[in-house]
Amino acid sequence: MDSAFWHARKISDKGVIYPAATARLGFLVDRPEGPGRAVTARRLGGGCRVMRRLSPQPTSPVEASATMTTRVFGIPMSLRFRGQTAREGVLLRGPAGWGEFSPFPEYGPAECARWLACAREAAFEGWPDPVRSTIPVNATIPAVPAARAFELAKASGCGTAKIKVAERGQDFAADLARVEAVRDALGPAGKIRVDANGGWDVDEAVLRLKELNRFTLEYAEQPCPSLDELAQVRRRVDVPIAADESIRKAEDPLRVRAAEAADIAVVKVQPLGGVRAALRVVEACGLPAVVSSAVETSVGLAAGLALAAALPELPYACGLGTMSLLTGDVVADSLTPVAGAIAVRRPEVDEAALARFEIESPKWVRRMEEAAACLAR
Repeated sequence: MDSAFWHARKISDKGVIYPAATARLGFLVDRPEGPGRAVTARRLGGGCRVMRRLSPQPTSPVEASATMTTRVFGIPMSLRFRGQTAREGVLLRGPAGWGEFSPFPEYGPAECARWLACAREAAFEGWPDPVRSTIPVNATIPAVPAARAFELAKASGCGTAKIKVAERGQDFAADLARVEAVRDALGPAGKIRVDANGGWDVDEAVLRLKELNRFTLEYAEQPCPSLDELAQVRRRVDVPIAADESIRKAEDPLRVRAAEAADIAVVKVQPLGGVRAALRVVEACGLPAVVSSAVETSVGLAAGLALAAALPELPYACGLGTMSLLTGDVVADSLTPVAGAIAVRRPEVDEAALARFEIESPKWVRRMEEAAACLAR
């Protein structure tokens, strides 16, 4: 593999690219970090900045190749989700264990760099100590027909469900039927949240959420694409608003609170650059957090669990019960919910399981190299 990839190991837990927010998070202060360590800031194209910590970790391609393994995987999905029918990515193995690099196809190198920083953290540094041993999780209900939504919610064993709405090509009647079916499955004590993935404009969101709230919504996730739109919707509805894309895809994830655009922060460990980086974003945002997955294997989910386990407070069920969206896994003992919760643990990659889904893909080598180049600048 090209040496550019190995530069990723030099990125510290602060090695996350945020063009505007890093100064406010304190990432840009050069300071010593103990024997043999120093933190420096460097500027990327477009005004991005990234922190690098030079540490005793192996820094040459030869040293790194002696301690790291990379494996590319492709796992068919059980249901079409976000337009995807398979989940692909790369598993990295370093001294601290396995990490996952699986950015979605539409993401460019700068965004992918955060995902690579997360994988590097898992492989070379490990994670902070947990403050809880189990994580409550929600069922994830894709934009499926109402009857199937009922079945999925009933079979999940979870008391909370997140339901996809505003799917392209579907009408609002399908959304209403889906949410009603899940309410029937969970009963009056169950908690329901909807996720529009930015699919509505302001007026649509206000109208739709008022109608959907007849089923008592816990919150609505990313009803509109922009911060300004979220803030407008939040002022006009009684449903709490959660920000997802406005945090994980933003140049400045802290603007959500400043704009008074959300009541809840949805955080995903890969897009934010790792457990430590995500913890800092949550602290700086000052909003209650829900940890959600990017539909990863159990290797990636373990990082999400580590984040949820390390948060000082966890008032909501997390969106980490997503293994049912994949037809297989790369471990023998998948991170699946039991009675609506997942025990905090880090399963090992199983060679037999991985062999079923291992693929050759120059595309993924190229994506890693491009992401690593962003981190190394």
